[in-house]
Amino acid sequence: MIRRSAAWGVRAGVGFVRASAVAAVTLLIPAVWAGAVALGIDWGPANPWSWLLPAVVVGAGTLALARPVCRAVRFLVERWTGTAVPAGYREPRPLTRMSTGYWWNGHSYERTRRDAELDQAWRTRWGDPATWRDLRFAVLVPFTAGLVAAVPPAALAAAVLVLAGPEPVARLLGALAAIAAVACAPYAWRLLEPVAVRFLGPSRAMLLAERVDELTAQRADVTVAQAAEIRRIERDLHDGAQAGLVALGLSLATAEKLMDTDPERARALMRAARAGAAGSLSELRDLVRGINPPVLTERGLVDAVHALALNSPLDVTVTADRQFRLEPPIESAVYFGVAELLANATKHARATSVRITIGHSGTGIVVDVEDDGRGAVVIGNEGGLAGLRRRLAVFDGTLEITSPEGGPTRATMMVPCESS
Repeated sequence: MIRRSAAWGVRAGVGFVRASAVAAVTLLIPAVWAGAVALGIDWGPANPWSWLLPAVVVGAGTLALARPVCRAVRFLVERWTGTAVPAGYREPRPLTRMSTGYWWNGHSYERTRRDAELDQAWRTRWGDPATWRDLRFAVLVPFTAGLVAAVPPAALAAAVLVLAGPEPVARLLGALAAIAAVACAPYAWRLLEPVAVRFLGPSRAMLLAERVDELTAQRADVTVAQAAEIRRIERDLHDGAQAGLVALGLSLATAEKLMDTDPERARALMRAARAGAAGSLSELRDLVRGINPPVLTERGLVDAVHALALNSPLDVTVTADRQFRLEPPIESAVYFGVAELLANATKHARATSVRITIGHSGTGIVVDVEDDGRGAVVIGNEGGLAGLRRRLAVFDGTLEITSPEGGPTRATMMVPCESS
């Protein structure tokens, strides 16, 4: 009985604090409205323009506080219930400097980068449907979750005021108000979650538009990556195998001319041509291996990662729960992702050992790569890690990195897929 009473007291205390926080956040904008009305009253009814200043204060206050209030609500809901409410705000497009010196922000040309950023921020914010969704929520939530959450602190305040009175009836009412405050405290804040999920999350149209933008960006990234890969193959063929084959043809032509007049020199040229043919064949094999390693095609992802570990200068440990095969494009993306992470651990992290764990969660492939390097790894807008994240995003995959200063660094790749 004592334990139950103590547990109820803890729940009531926590609920009271949460209800007070919800009331403070959600009733902030109505407090601004009330202040604006009081300001209008101070002007006096005889002034015909007494409504103007309150109207400006109400409009400006609501516009300025809507997004901070919505962010605070998302934070509280996720912190207390674990339910994440996506913001769905539009991200500004990257700025482009033209050859004329002007900056293009996706909407207009500006003389300076600062002007382009300001114009873009203004257009992005007020053209974003999420802004008007936030305004709707900021006006709605005070009259739903806000009023309910305000009951415990309001009841407690009333109890404190009434209990101070000498009348028995006042004391009785104060005691009832205190009981009501304690009884409803564990539940008064809970209405915030369904209201936030229903009215604060992105609409289906916004999600579809965001998905279209994401797929468009992924298509552009894939196109650029394919063009770069084609240029790399062309360059490797031109500078390597093609030059070797041209030299081989010249050696064979010279040997043919010297066959009758200088057989010994002709045989030497033939031997050199044979060695050159072997070298060109080796270069072609290396080039093909760079496109898709044979061990990956023949034996699958786990064995291919084992081969990477054997060729790495670091102490690499590979653990896999079982052997499995994935779709070839996914296997290739994950394989080259592991190769990129191993290369970063070798060149930048100053690591000595790496642990790779490969598993299937039932919904997708999960690969953890952890090194004992110096840490402080950040995924920028460019570079190998940004390219890896875009490569995985084509398959709805993700790359998450945890890298505190001093290490260790842990990178987790997850790609939804089935295995065989």
